[in-house]
Amino acid sequence: MKNPEELKDIVKSKYGEIARQGGTCCGPTGCGDTLGGANFAEDYQGLDGYFPEADLGLGCGIPTEYAGIEAGQTVIDLGSGAGNDVFVVRAIVGDEGRVIGLDMVPDMVEKAKANAVKLGCDNVEFHLGEIEDMPLESGIAEVLVSNCVLNMVPDKITAFSENHRVLKPGGHFCVSDIVLEGELPTALAEAAVAYAGCVAGAQKKDEYMGTIRAAGFTEAAIRSTRQVHLPDTLLNEVLGPEEAAALKGSGFGIYSITVVGYKEA
Repeated sequence: MKNPEELKDIVKSKYGEIARQGGTCCGPTGCGDTLGGANFAEDYQGLDGYFPEADLGLGCGIPTEYAGIEAGQTVIDLGSGAGNDVFVVRAIVGDEGRVIGLDMVPDMVEKAKANAVKLGCDNVEFHLGEIEDMPLESGIAEVLVSNCVLNMVPDKITAFSENHRVLKPGGHFCVSDIVLEGELPTALAEAAVAYAGCVAGAQKKDEYMGTIRAAGFTEAAIRSTRQVHLPDTLLNEVLGPEEAAALKGSGFGIYSITVVGYKEA
């Protein structure tokens, strides 16, 4: 099994390439098409604030639908990529609000900043940094969102503890993420493409919810669930046809969930 730094390097490499090429990873074309057509992303078109150049198809949900964001609030987006969710959030918080994007991939941060300039946004900002050690003050945001990112963080307990730290008392998070039902085969867990493609870093659903509660969040609840599928071409390539067929008959499942949790006032 790869160590945390090796896993981060995989993600930085894959997502840096996506930023430079404008491709997708969890989305329609796969990470350089290495996910063979897997489509985890949802359609953002038609949402206020949507900016096509910021949409790289990297998400697995639309967390802003359930985030309860209000005008004038400060909102953090973790794994902000090219700014897709940031610009949607900005349309909700308005000119009096503030939106902070955080991403550990330098190419993504630069792309997001360039998009903000194109849109003339003066109340959004993008920072380079890791979710487990955010370069942000404690208690600065009412709401935190994230879209298909925390599943790729090796140390999820520390990540959610940091989420708790940067929220104001009484604040809350809403994240869309990938979770599992059943056992992920070792070969698939160790495949770089599966890790960068939002699968191999994912926890089982119950374990994921337990991590959230262990970080101090209350009223943690799943607001939406959608099953997603890896293409047969990927499964056959990584596992072989026989093991791939056995996996599909084992009850194993990959799910996109959108979850909320609250920091006590």
